[in-house]
Amino acid sequence: MKKTLLSGLRYFIFAALAIFFVWLSVRGLDRGKWEQLKKAMDQAHYWLLIPVFALLLLSHWFRALRWRQLMEPMGYHPSRLNSFLAVMIGYFVNLGAPRLGEVVKCTILARYEKVPAQKLVGTIVAERAFDVICLLIVFGLTFVFQFNIVSTLVHTYVYPLFQNKDGQPAYHKVIILLSAFVVFFIALKIIFSRFGHINLVQKFKEILTGVWHGLISVRSLKNKPLFFVYTITIWLLYLLSTWCGFFAIDETSRLGLADALTVLAMGSVGMIVSPGGIGAYALLVMETVALYNIPKEPYGQALGWLLWFGQFLSFITFGVISFILLPRVNRVNKKKHETNPDYTG
Repeated sequence: MKKTLLSGLRYFIFAALAIFFVWLSVRGLDRGKWEQLKKAMDQAHYWLLIPVFALLLLSHWFRALRWRQLMEPMGYHPSRLNSFLAVMIGYFVNLGAPRLGEVVKCTILARYEKVPAQKLVGTIVAERAFDVICLLIVFGLTFVFQFNIVSTLVHTYVYPLFQNKDGQPAYHKVIILLSAFVVFFIALKIIFSRFGHINLVQKFKEILTGVWHGLISVRSLKNKPLFFVYTITIWLLYLLSTWCGFFAIDETSRLGLADALTVLAMGSVGMIVSPGGIGAYALLVMETVALYNIPKEPYGQALGWLLWFGQFLSFITFGVISFILLPRVNRVNKKKHETNPDYTG
């Protein structure tokens, strides 16, 4: 009963977050701006969603190959197709029930490939740990290649937080912030050492330990360079799909690959903070392209919602197809295996 209530509360919070970010992304629209947004969406080149779809699909294929590689040290070698279809179904489920998709894709692979689902949890943690590192690298590259944009953001939003009313540096605010960080880490250490027996603290420690084990698990891979090739390729395809999406709207078509890096960084944050990125992704993309002197309304909004819709539609389309294909593909493979015992699928 308690578990059901907690699960229900979690999904309620996710839904509330989605509604909140959607409201934030459209709150400034009056009747005239709605008409402008509608016109911008009507004039968009929707055929460009096809190459965006193709790039995203290819990135998911490489994600499946990377996931499959993480299972090899445990002695499991699931088929590439089953791994890919499980990944796509996981994405599809995540749209309606965030985080549940990871459980579902492990369960699916356990069913069709006889891989113990509980043993796949570590591979999921490893994937997420490296994705976090990749996102940090994307932010780092954004800082290098888009320094002017980053400095504008810092001057606009960060510097004022550490200035007094006269516009002079408020050093006491900096000292307070640094002191707060020191106190936080000291408090964290005390909590871990003195209250480690409490369930909540234990779970938090397990998460941190799991992330660390996920990061070091790559040491046991036979082909470590291939793992990093897969990871780089996944994020490069994300970048190319974002850049390709710029051309769907004439006013954003002048943005380049370096600009796509900034949009990818901020859009990725949007995908994390809101279920399926709804509302948050469009909002952050809108605010980001405004830094390039592109009007937020309607063109920034149009681009944000169009890029989000492309990803959302790809998850729906490929997810449904994967649900249909998975049992049929495995029935065929089972028949071939019965006919030829050496057949591996």
